[in-house]
Amino acid sequence: MTAAAYDALAVRYAEFSLEVWDSSALDRAAWAAFADSVRGAGPVADLGCGPGHVTAHLRDLGLDVFGVDLTPAMVELARAHAPDLRFEVGSMAALDIPDASLAGILSWYSMIHTPPAEVPGYFAEFTRTLAPGGHVLVGCFEAEDDVVTPFDHAVTTAYRWSLSELARLAGAAGLAEVGRIHREPGEQERFGHGALLLRKP
Repeated sequence: MTAAAYDALAVRYAEFSLEVWDSSALDRAAWAAFADSVRGAGPVADLGCGPGHVTAHLRDLGLDVFGVDLTPAMVELARAHAPDLRFEVGSMAALDIPDASLAGILSWYSMIHTPPAEVPGYFAEFTRTLAPGGHVLVGCFEAEDDVVTPFDHAVTTAYRWSLSELARLAGAAGLAEVGRIHREPGEQERFGHGALLLRKP
């Protein structure tokens, strides 16, 4: 259902996301910190890569990066945007990636539509595919308290999370928190934003 919804809105979403994400200095700082944590350590997966602009930015930061997205139309846009990079259709719930083979994973707002009961399985898959010492950067819309809150996203139902609750679920899957960033809503944004950097011991 989510893939079909994004397929239908792929071009419009790509234009919107380029405008929004490229405008935030704090988002770029989170990506830079993540890149500094994994550069030179091995391949990095941008999971839920969308139109590929952040994947390309990570390449420009010196990472050996590839993208995976559930939506075929997004993958086509990503391949057109960054033809030198590899983009694949796939699900974060069952990645076609060998165990302990990744130095890093970016999950930038790519779990926002995931029903909360399924999120622990995603973190387990991150842990499976990460090499020891590998890092994960998760981006999300923040809840105002520790209650996971659904909201009416333009594409399909999405969820706001507290970073503490995400860190708890990640910890249960074997990922330790390194640090977090919170930013207030920008102009024409409804909610705060959070970034959580995690590490596999």
